[in-house]
Amino acid sequence: MKLGLFEQVVELNQAFDRLIVGLERLETIPFFQRDLIQHARSDVEIARVYANREFFDNFEAIVENDAKWAYKFQRDFSQKLKDPDDIYLEIRDSEERRKRKRLPPRVVILPNWDMSDEDRYDREQFSGRKNAVANRHRMSQKSSKKARSTARGLRHRATPKKGHRP
Repeated sequence: MKLGLFEQVVELNQAFDRLIVGLERLETIPFFQRDLIQHARSDVEIARVYANREFFDNFEAIVENDAKWAYKFQRDFSQKLKDPDDIYLEIRDSEERRKRKRLPPRVVILPNWDMSDEDRYDREQFSGRKNAVANRHRMSQKSSKKARSTARGLRHRATPKKGHRP
């Protein structure tokens, strides 16, 4: 909710209050017609009622928009914190309840299922990729060394020795 919006409504009502107090002071001065000042006061009060009514008529929509944002934020934050494997535990518990009620299963959970099997698989895949990258790197180093030595040998043979004619 916008605090600034409430502050503006409060400031507006304070301004109406100051205007009413000023008009009440004018009523006490004989120079002004009392009934005209009272009429002006009633116009100010009506303007205040309209302004406050407009705010409070729209207040529900403001609160609803803030509530929607807060619920969505909370739901998204809870999703970020939730462990993806919790669904398996929820399904297992649900199926156990069904089994106690002697209802047929809706889902079959594999026997000897282990929550960490996927983590193990991911680690093995990562380690395999890491080894493959290291092997490629070693092979490329060997081939570049071989290429350099071959190139040196060719350069060495192509250069005539001193005192010898080709």
